[in-house]
Amino acid sequence: MNNKVKIAVFPVAGLGTRFLPATKSMPKEMLTVVDRPLIQYAVDEAREAGIEHFVFVTGRNKGVIEDHFDRQFELETTLFERGKTKELKELQKDLPKPGQTSFTRQQEPLGLGHAVWCARDIVGDEPFALLLPDMLIKAEPGVLSQMMGAYNENGGNIIAVEEVDKKDVSSYGVVGRGAGLDEGFIINEMIEKPDPKDAPSNLIISGRYILQPRIFDLLSSHTKGAGGEIQITDAMQALMKEQQFTGVKFKGRTFDCGSKIGFLSANVAYALDREELSEEFRKELAILL
Repeated sequence: MNNKVKIAVFPVAGLGTRFLPATKSMPKEMLTVVDRPLIQYAVDEAREAGIEHFVFVTGRNKGVIEDHFDRQFELETTLFERGKTKELKELQKDLPKPGQTSFTRQQEPLGLGHAVWCARDIVGDEPFALLLPDMLIKAEPGVLSQMMGAYNENGGNIIAVEEVDKKDVSSYGVVGRGAGLDEGFIINEMIEKPDPKDAPSNLIISGRYILQPRIFDLLSSHTKGAGGEIQITDAMQALMKEQQFTGVKFKGRTFDCGSKIGFLSANVAYALDREELSEEFRKELAILL
């Protein structure tokens, strides 16, 4: 029987340089899509999938993320006194239970692999989910929930993938597809940012993973890869020699909110999906266009 995945890791130490000057004083993970921060969407997705403990790998000037997942008594009291019960219930609904959150620091920007390694002592000897908040994926059920089905059936390590134009694969980690259906197929190869002619497919890794704790041992060598950073893909390539990797071609739409176009597109898509905003927002878009 596969060990239940109860822990999720969220790397939130990045500098967000593509959104300067906005991110000079505000973490990029706190940028809002409509009225919810990016990090909240990622936590919502994890909670929907049954995650019980949320581990945030932070850096300097990220204290506001910790505050976001804490109670704010003054705000709650003000809402209560003003009769804003709907807003108060929304805040309380989003709040993790006591003891469900942990925060650790990545003191140097050494890459995603290093950020994951920083969570090793909190995660311990358990499988865990890894979610990149920059990659906002609009899906029902959420992508991590879709991946849990494959994990429950196959165990091992699970990677969420999606198709891109073959000419664009050099910007991503790419997997080779073996036997199996979209809901769970064998990954037989993995390569970081390949030349299109060398890519094993046009299936890219999409910022959602379920990983076994052995990955921490492989990351502990701190071997640098592409871009002079410690890459999670390099450690996963090594782990493939020991353990099975399963790919899930999920159903949903990805918005890369690390880019301005992706972030703006996400705001439009999520606003149009909100019943109380959609009609008026469409009118405004028609005027602008």
